Amino acid sequence: MADLPTADQVAQAVAEAHSSEWASVLAATARVAADLDLAEDCVQDAYAKALVHWQEQGVPRKPGAWLTTVATRRALELRRRADVARRKLPLLVPVEDVQDGTFPDDRLRLVFTCCHPALAQETQVALTLRLVCGLSSAEIAKAFLVKEATMQARITRAKQKISRSGIPYRIPQLAELGERIDAVLDVVHLVYTAGHTAGDGDTLTRPDLAQRGIDLARMMRLLLPDSAEAAGLLALLLLTQARQAARVDEAGQLVLLDDQDRSLWDQALIAEGLELMPAALAGPATVGRYGVMAAIAAVHAEAERWEDTDWGEILGLYDLLLDRWPSPVVALNRVVAIAYVAGPEQALVELDELAADPALATYPYLASTRAELLRRTGDWTAAKAAYEEALAFTSNAVEAAFLQGRITRGA
Repeated sequence: MADLPTADQVAQAVAEAHSSEWASVLAATARVAADLDLAEDCVQDAYAKALVHWQEQGVPRKPGAWLTTVATRRALELRRRADVARRKLPLLVPVEDVQDGTFPDDRLRLVFTCCHPALAQETQVALTLRLVCGLSSAEIAKAFLVKEATMQARITRAKQKISRSGIPYRIPQLAELGERIDAVLDVVHLVYTAGHTAGDGDTLTRPDLAQRGIDLARMMRLLLPDSAEAAGLLALLLLTQARQAARVDEAGQLVLLDDQDRSLWDQALIAEGLELMPAALAGPATVGRYGVMAAIAAVHAEAERWEDTDWGEILGLYDLLLDRWPSPVVALNRVVAIAYVAGPEQALVELDELAADPALATYPYLASTRAELLRRTGDWTAAKAAYEEALAFTSNAVEAAFLQGRITRGA
């Protein structure tokens, strides 16, 4: 018999299974439990059992399958015991899907359930992050800048509303997709964004979340092959993810786009993303938000060197994007493009106007952008103050180290 794993090895295996398998296990269990709270309890119980059983019997060859079996068996057991109560509870009722009654991944059912129009969009995002991505209430609360108890109560109310309203656990019918698609695409984009740059922690990224976002975007593309925005979102994520290996150096230090080794960019992802662009830009009337964002990423991807970047085209695309999506974050990114078209001095004028927006009051990238622009103008004293301000608002250790390095090294 092979040596049994140590407690640390088991803990690591369970943590990895939580990162990679949580959504699949929960989605499969929800189909059996027909109740999100019950499903979540059963899945948490399965992970707790894994800590004990894997220590005694070894880590299974397919941890996700083991966890799903344990969780679904527990759900069935609890349903049998509480049959009377089950009949009284409003249930999540699995029904046939749009496409031949099947779909490649139960996780998308969860996403559509979490993004039901009966829920506020902020709640849709929070519930998706909790159920599909497995983030804790504390992690989600931090992302939304609210107390953990507040977020926990919000998620609990959302799950209760799903149960009380009898919201079905399924991919919507074709006639229902129109009112749901924008929210789902936004949530998938937010899931990827949370993985692309972690809000806090010791690493720049959350690879599990980023991959989950890409997986969901691929499923949305399969579900909606004629949707320009679904194609645009997938193209955007692929073109962005292609740069991932070049974003940190061998020491784990942040590398800005202008200093990245482009030979490290994933050419297969770039090719796949560029191939999607015609579909992404083929909207019925006007190009959508994700199509424009993908076009910006495509301009970067097609530049062989930083010096080859067509900043005029990027600025024009940001003008278009700001019209589609008047977000202060988009406006801030547009300022960066202005800096390369009209110079840092003009960009600083635009930035000063943008800084009055209270939504960006504690946004670290506002201060770090100001710092970079001031550094380029040669005003190191003001740049240093801006770097220090950005450092105060940053919770990610890699970004903090980069900012501290700028401060320490000076101009």
